[in-house]
Amino acid sequence: MPQKSLTDHAPESAAAGTTPSAASPKRWWILAVVALAQLMVVLDATIVNIALPSAQADLHFSDGNRQWIVTAYALAFASLLLLGGRIADLFGRKPAFLVGIVGFAAASALGGAANGFEMLVVARALQGVFGALLAPAALSLLNTTFTDARERARAFSVYGAIAGAGGAVGLLLGGILTDALDWRWTLYVNVVIAVAAFAGGWLLLSNHRDATTAKLDVPGTILVAGGLFSVVYGFSNAETHDWGSPLTWGFLIAGGVLLAAFAWWQTRAAHPLLPLRILLDRNRGASFLAVLISGAGMFGVFLFLTYYLQLHLGFSPTKTGVAFLPMVGALMVTAQLGTTVLLPRLGPKTVIPLGFAIATAGMAWLTGIGVGSSYASAVLPQLVVIGVGLGLVMPPAMQLATGGVAAEDAGVASATVNAMQQVGGSVGTALLNTLAASAATDYLSGRDPSSKLVQAQATIESYTTAFWWSAGFFAAGALITLVLHRRGVPRQDAEAAPVVHM
Repeated sequence: MPQKSLTDHAPESAAAGTTPSAASPKRWWILAVVALAQLMVVLDATIVNIALPSAQADLHFSDGNRQWIVTAYALAFASLLLLGGRIADLFGRKPAFLVGIVGFAAASALGGAANGFEMLVVARALQGVFGALLAPAALSLLNTTFTDARERARAFSVYGAIAGAGGAVGLLLGGILTDALDWRWTLYVNVVIAVAAFAGGWLLLSNHRDATTAKLDVPGTILVAGGLFSVVYGFSNAETHDWGSPLTWGFLIAGGVLLAAFAWWQTRAAHPLLPLRILLDRNRGASFLAVLISGAGMFGVFLFLTYYLQLHLGFSPTKTGVAFLPMVGALMVTAQLGTTVLLPRLGPKTVIPLGFAIATAGMAWLTGIGVGSSYASAVLPQLVVIGVGLGLVMPPAMQLATGGVAAEDAGVASATVNAMQQVGGSVGTALLNTLAASAATDYLSGRDPSSKLVQAQATIESYTTAFWWSAGFFAAGALITLVLHRRGVPRQDAEAAPVVHM
């Protein structure tokens, strides 16, 4: 007999004393605004990477300092996400959304105008702070706006496609702006996007505080912010220090201890920052893990394939971004198929492991690249397969991870999704960089390091090693989600739908 799915149980919103509400007539416009805001946040994870060499030459900072342009954003964003989600629940999603947009745009303008390394790092950190407020507010708005199960699936297919493909779009846009204008426009472009998103949010959204009786969990906030900061910082240090460095293992141990203390405190706090009921449902917990694993594995595509296309195939930044578009297209098509057709018919226990399995095959196929390979035969079909797989993972996982929660928990549930993706990306970047560097060193051992052919082959070896490990991440994701997800189809009827306050 099949087990009951997430929404077969009594809806949490009903337990919270709320009643279903009619769908907002402005919901599709709200989706457009939320998608625009999410695109701005996701773009920023990769758009600046393309511009880093130009920014470094302009501002004259060292190779050692270059990583902090990326790390400053990741540290602030990851460590403050849960706080940002809870602020949206406590004080209202509209003000959280609008303040997040304004702050993110102001920080972007500051970074674009940077006259030195320190100013750029501060701007990137501020982007992370306001992004941590904006991202969960945007996702929770989506979660509480769409009450019809079929429409909600379509909305999450759009949101999930942006979350999954936004990194590739960032590479394309970053390349175009850097080539055509200047590296500073990879930051200034956020101001343009923010104007449209702010205007839409101001006109379309109305404010409602769902967690009116709750209070901010200050000890929990300190513990989880410190824990997430330490984990991301520790893995970031693994890229520039070895794993034996106290700056690596020391922060990782501290992060683990703080997060364990946070979990313990959440069982005793009167107003927990992250109610454990959000994590302990099997479907939701498995979906959080799916987002974490896909975030880690995706960097094997974006990071190392970008190096391969530019350094070995001679692609320009713009051409590199264009090269990722087939993957984006495949991901968007299967995002619609996965959330609106397959998930309602087959359930997550089939759809999400299947997506991971397809992505595993695509990544394994991509390890066939060589010094003389061509994009058309060795990269393009593999990217399409990976896009198909991730399109069956990310949007359905995000929908299930935020579905069925009480309205007053929507913000923190959404923040947890973003935190999983961010931490997964940080962990994946550090691990894959370390493994790739070791593979290159091992290949050069016993060979002539002055030979250009040997050097090129060593670099290929580092890329393929990263791709194999990414395939391993995806394979683990297939196994974990196959075991953890419940059998059966999640039922989301009007009774279980989230409340809408628009």
